[in-house]
Amino acid sequence: MKAEEIKQLQEENEFLKKEVERLKDELVRMVSRNLDLTERLEYDVELKRRTEVAREIMEGNVERQRNADLQDDGQLMAIIEMRVEKERPHLRPEFNAQDLAEMLGVTQARLAQLFRKQTIHRTPDAYIDNLRVLAALRLLREQPNYTIAVVAEEAGFSNVRTLQRRIQEAIGMSPVDYRLMLTRDL
Repeated sequence: MKAEEIKQLQEENEFLKKEVERLKDELVRMVSRNLDLTERLEYDVELKRRTEVAREIMEGNVERQRNADLQDDGQLMAIIEMRVEKERPHLRPEFNAQDLAEMLGVTQARLAQLFRKQTIHRTPDAYIDNLRVLAALRLLREQPNYTIAVVAEEAGFSNVRTLQRRIQEAIGMSPVDYRLMLTRDL
């Protein structure tokens, strides 16, 4: 009778282990979906804000847009967002905060001050890194045939290790695990 009880307990233990793994997988899928929905919502809200600011800039004082030392931080951030979306300079690994400042015609000090006040990224370099992470996540979702090295290159990372570290910091899993999680949902 003891052997039967031990076997039954072992079977129950195996079942529970499988159930824990299934729940972990489900949690990862839910977190990923939540991240995706949050990203979409944040993008929609931010896009609406940027559109309103861009409309004000276009309708208003176009000359002010050309002024390198805009006093209105919101307008300068809108210009940054528009230029980055249009030109996508962050996809070049050598692009950095100094290049962003030059692209906008402002000093690095002005750019750093702007980011401290206006963004959650705290620094221009963190902003550029975030753009690269978002590009990499999008590529991992939309281009399953791309190798991780190709994703790193296309997203503007200087090497695969940096991509892996940044993705791990952003979503808590490696690019490979993220891609595997996405394919399990299909």
